[in-house]
Order: sequence, then structure tokens, then C-alpha cells
Amino acid sequence: MVSERERGEGVESGEPGSLWAVVLAGGEGTRLRPLVRHLCGDERPKQFSPLLGARTLLRQTLDRVGRLIPLERTVVVTLQAHARYLERELGEQPRPHVLSQPESRGTAAGILLATQWIETRDAGATVVCFPSDHLVLEEDAFMEHVGELASFVRREPRRIVLLGAPPNQPETEYGWIEPGESIGWTGQGPVHAIRRFREKPSKEAAEALLRRGSLWNTFVFAARAAMLLSAARECAPALYDRLASLRAFAGGEHERWAVRQAYALAPTVDFSRSILEACPQMLAVSKLPGLTWCDLGSPERVVTMLTRLGVSAPWLATYPA
Repeated sequence: MVSERERGEGVESGEPGSLWAVVLAGGEGTRLRPLVRHLCGDERPKQFSPLLGARTLLRQTLDRVGRLIPLERTVVVTLQAHARYLERELGEQPRPHVLSQPESRGTAAGILLATQWIETRDAGATVVCFPSDHLVLEEDAFMEHVGELASFVRREPRRIVLLGAPPNQPETEYGWIEPGESIGWTGQGPVHAIRRFREKPSKEAAEALLRRGSLWNTFVFAARAAMLLSAARECAPALYDRLASLRAFAGGEHERWAVRQAYALAPTVDFSRSILEACPQMLAVSKLPGLTWCDLGSPERVVTMLTRLGVSAPWLATYPA
């Protein structure tokens, strides 16, 4: 698929086997919509909202990613329905590559579309995936840890390495990771195989996972592009086949038509449930050190986190508790 950045410019990928970022910005943020409506006065997706200051969540994510990975190797995956928000956000050049999906087909489609796009241009690429709705305070240390994950998967190309956060409560809206044996080291500590991955468990299961020392899945992960595509072929073959058909149209005049056709016929696939939960033998986990991280998924979580951290936001005084 031709990205918006490629029009008349070409792709500046650097050396073969470079490190690339995939920023997921195609969600609707339905649960956070009451807070976004209060703040912005409209129904925009949360990633285009300035919840934590003057910058939107997407801009904060791009700035954070840019501490390690340059814009020319950053791919933002969005929806065509979000075009007006994204154009306002990105403004003038320089800007990342943008892949606009014609409709939502779940998190797996967005990740795999971007991964295949990258892999056709840089066959040895390492990819790091970043959601665009996270709070991270210690950004330099966070991205240093991400860089360590990328270095690890270059040495161990058959692994998808997840970044796991130490939990402080039995959260049922996160994925949970049960670490297994140590399989290697980074400069930040050991990397463990994953015994089991549980997506959004029951309260009772989450309490048991918390007692066993399991980790929250941050949904930040690193892998070789080829490995991600291999995992999709094994665990989500119907979606993989639809997106793989786009290779025949790459860069051609019928590419946009082919993308629309592929998405019209593709199944909706959740990456966590269909790939991470189904294929734990491919996974590894690195524990996030003592940093402040939060997935800003609901108004209650946002208010609780900001209050706990003592972070000031103008809208907090007027938002109903």
C-alpha cells in the first residue's frame, strides 16, 4: 500500500534491516468518549485529544518514539474516517508514513498491514509496535528499554518480545503475561519465555495472576517483521491470506482498490486473543523497570492516574467525578 509520505518522495529506510516503528492510531476510543467530548466538544478518537497537556496523545507518542526511531522509519496506521483529525495533527512535512485502513478489522489487521508494508521495503526489518494512547513519564528510560528489546530480537529472530509492566491491582481490562524460564538477557535484565498469555481475564483469574507474579501486557512489543508475518500465517491464516494478496499490487495503480477489496472480505481479528494468546511458544517478555506507565482506556483510569501522580490538567476541575 502506498503511504501518504511516499507520494513523490520514495521511502528512506536507511540500511537494510533497520529498526522501524508502527504506531497504532486506528482505534475509536469508545470507552473514553465521555471524557473526550467534555474536553474537545466532539466525538474524535482519544488519540487525537490533548488529555495530558497541550499535545495530543498521538503527538506525545510520536515524540516519544522519535527519541529512538526517526520519522522516515515510522508508520502510523489509522482509519480513512480519521483523515481530518490526522491531517490536522501531522500538519506540514516532515511527517511519518501513514497507512489508512478503509475500515476497522481489529488490531491484527492494522499491525499486519504495516508490518507487510515495511517488510516489502526492508526484508530484514525489526519492528516495534506502539499504541497511541499511553501515559509514560520517564520517556528516555522507556525508549532505552525498547531499544534493548529491538537488539534482543535481532539476536533471537524467532521471538516476539513483549514489554511487561509490574501490576499493582487485579486489572481485568489488560492482557496478563505469565513469565517462564529465562532465555537471555538485555542491558535491562533477563528476558523470559512466556508460560501463558491471558487477555482480559476474570476478576478471580486476575487476582491469581497477580499473586503468581504475572505482568501486564503494555502492547509494546518488538519482533522481526518476517517473524510477525509468520506468526499471523500460523495463528490467523484467513486474515494473513487477505493481506498477503496485496503484495501483487504494491505500488501499482490498482493498489488502493486491492486494499478496499482485501478489507471488505477480511475477518476481524484481535491481535492479543488470536496471536498472542494462541501462540505463547513464540513469545518472550522483558519486565519494564520502575517507570510510570498507564493505558488510558477509560475516564476513571485517566482521572485516577492523574490524581495519584499529582499531574495537573485544566479539565480535571470541571470533569464530573
